[in-house]
Amino acid sequence: MASIPFYGWEAFYDGDRHLQANQEAKSGRHYTMYHGTSVQLARQIIKTGFKQSADGMLGPGVYVSRDQKKAERYPLRSPATDRIVLKLSVDCGKVKRIDKDNHPMQKTWHSQGYDTAWVPPNCGMKAVPSGLEEDCVYDPKRIEVTDIALAPNTTILTELKQLIAQNQKAPSNSNTSGNCAVCKLKLGLAHTVQPCWGCGETICALMTIHKCNPH
Repeated sequence: MASIPFYGWEAFYDGDRHLQANQEAKSGRHYTMYHGTSVQLARQIIKTGFKQSADGMLGPGVYVSRDQKKAERYPLRSPATDRIVLKLSVDCGKVKRIDKDNHPMQKTWHSQGYDTAWVPPNCGMKAVPSGLEEDCVYDPKRIEVTDIALAPNTTILTELKQLIAQNQKAPSNSNTSGNCAVCKLKLGLAHTVQPCWGCGETICALMTIHKCNPH
């Protein structure tokens, strides 16, 4: 059997992990989503985190969307001067697709082992007359505010961005802080530093590019 030479690889990472609204979310992934709220509630959410709603179309949870236009509609009865769209990083966990009215798991998906419910765009549900994509995340701890996507003016935008920066500087109990010395990405359980099986150079499996340098 002939041997196959190994020369390395090149990869591209979408840092924001954007998923189009009509693409089905894969379980166990982090995705960029949005949440529309008032100025005062935005301050509170950034400081203390989201709180689970008591109920809703998909039951209790935090309602978010991968479609920023959907988030921009909320709060529904608030003027544009009191609307903020928070940009989020969401750990979807196990995802359940809910794509029709009176779905047998429309409000019971979490009790069946799912972490997020996903309503696809234009799926025909009367409960979503806009036809825009929607998600419900059961556990608020799965959601992190990363930026401000929309604010009524630059003063409020600057204030909220500063709050986010202060919150991100707070001490964390996570054991995945810091960056990998080889690939420079944020550390996580998937990082493995080892000698390259082709040239022996120290590599990380998540490096964006590696070209073998035979000795």
